[in-house]
Amino acid sequence: MAEITVLGAGSWGTTFAKVMADSGREVTLWARRGSVSEAIERHRENAEYLPGVRLPDTLRSTSDPRVALDGAHTVVLAVPSQSLRHNLAAWSSLLPPDATLVSLAKGVELGTLKRMSEVIVDITGVAEDRVAVVSGPNLAVEIAQEQPTASVIACRDHDRAIALQELCTNSYFRPYTITDVIGCEIGGACKNVIALSCGMATGLGFGANTLATLITRGLAETARLGAALGADPLTFSGLAGLGDLVATCSSPLSRNRTFGARLGKGETVAQAQAAAQGQVAEGVKSCSSIRELAQRHGVEMPITEVVHRVCHDGFDPREMAGELIGRKTKPER
Repeated sequence: MAEITVLGAGSWGTTFAKVMADSGREVTLWARRGSVSEAIERHRENAEYLPGVRLPDTLRSTSDPRVALDGAHTVVLAVPSQSLRHNLAAWSSLLPPDATLVSLAKGVELGTLKRMSEVIVDITGVAEDRVAVVSGPNLAVEIAQEQPTASVIACRDHDRAIALQELCTNSYFRPYTITDVIGCEIGGACKNVIALSCGMATGLGFGANTLATLITRGLAETARLGAALGADPLTFSGLAGLGDLVATCSSPLSRNRTFGARLGKGETVAQAQAAAQGQVAEGVKSCSSIRELAQRHGVEMPITEVVHRVCHDGFDPREMAGELIGRKTKPER
C-alpha cells in the first residue's frame, strides 16, 4: 500500500513517480501493459520510455488499477489529455474518497473545451479544491537524468498545494505553488501549439529571430486567452507560462517541436505521427480545441489558427510566415 499512486507509465508519468520516490515517498506506478510493470519491478527500468534510467527501489509498479489505488492519499493522473476522460471514468469508482487528484496532462478537451481539472471534476464529482495541476519547464528525460529544474503546483486550496510541494521536493526538482489553476492549465496547453509552430519554422530552416518572434507572440496570445478565462496575468511570466514555453519551443526533446519540424521539412501529419512511434504530440489535437475556445471568447490567436490549418486543413507550412507577417500592422500592446 503506497501513499502516492501515479496512473500512467509514459515518460512524464514515470519521471514524476521517480521524482516523488526520490523525495522519500512510497510510490506505486500503474502501467497499462503488464510487460511494462513487470520490467520495472524486475529491472528497475522503463526501457521503452526512459532507457538507461534506474528507478528507485521505493517505486513499485503494477498493471492492476485496483491494487495501484488501494489506500493512496495522492493520485497523479499521467495520461494524454484527450484520453483522460475515458481513463478516469474507468478508475473513478476505485479512487480513495479523500485523495488529492493531480493532473499532469496539458491540453483542452475536444468537444467540451474543458481544461483537464474541469474534466476531473466532471467525471469524479470531487470539489475543485481537491484537484491540483503540475506544469513548468519539465522535459521528462532531463528530469529523469536528475538535471536541476523547477515547476509549479497549482491548486485552489493553497494548503493542499503546499502539501504536494513537500511530496515532490528533492535535490534536483524544485516546485513552487500558486492558486491560479486556470493560468497554469492554459499556459501548459497553449505552449504545445506554439511549439508546433516553432518546430515548423525550424524545419523550414528559419533561425533565432523567427523562433523568438513566435515564442513572444505565442506568449501574448496565450495570455490573452488566459485573461479572458479569468487567469492571473502574472502566471504567464512565470514557470507555467514563459518557462514551459521556452523549454518546449527550443528543445529537440519536445515532442511537439519535433513533430512540427517534420511538418516543416515536408512530411504529412500521418508521416509525422508514424515517426513519433506512439509518443503523443498533444498540440496536434489541442490546437483545434484551443482555437475553438478562443473563438468562443472572442480572443485572437493567429499562431494557433495557422497551426490548426496546417495540422487539419492541409495548409502548407511554407506559407506560414507570409500568413503571419502579412497581417495588418498594429501596436504591440
